[in-house]
Amino acid sequence: MSTVLKVAGICGLVAPILAFVCILSAIASYSPFNWVTNALSDLGVQAGFTAPIFNFGLVISGFLFLVFAVGVFQLVSKRLVGKAGALFLGLACVSLVCIGIFNESFKPIHFYFSVAFFVFLPVSLLLLAGYFWLTDQLKVSLFTLVIGLAAATPWVLQYTVHYVSNVAIPEFVSAFAGSLWTAILGAKIMKKSSQSKS
Repeated sequence: MSTVLKVAGICGLVAPILAFVCILSAIASYSPFNWVTNALSDLGVQAGFTAPIFNFGLVISGFLFLVFAVGVFQLVSKRLVGKAGALFLGLACVSLVCIGIFNESFKPIHFYFSVAFFVFLPVSLLLLAGYFWLTDQLKVSLFTLVIGLAAATPWVLQYTVHYVSNVAIPEFVSAFAGSLWTAILGAKIMKKSSQSKS
């Protein structure tokens, strides 16, 4: 189990870095990109360097996130709410991979996977916050709850007050929140794996 946790922890640290390096590189390579009027997925259908680096980043980081989700399942499998949270996290990871494979050229499939990712991510975090609370890991629970709300709030605001004309900003904020949680929990999982060896 310690090997699985160690690999999952490493993936939890590497995946967010890879994802955002590729996303930001795609943005930098496409000068017409506008945070207010574009969706991030618009990058996945542009010519030249932009689409390959964007889609590659989503697919590969999605697989790494999925390995991380397996490690999370190992940690939280003693309670049903933990299993449910890890399952939704895994579904979010699969959705991310599919966003990269089925870019905006594949309508409406791309839209369905995008919605799935940004729904499954905060749902998984809220469920996992419940698990950590029930197992007396109160600091981790509070952190996970805050991140879950941070991942959901940009979308709630977008569909209530419609603060931007397209979705790049809520996509970026929500994904960044989830990635921050992944990196920190990845470090925690690595620590736990090293303790189980000793």
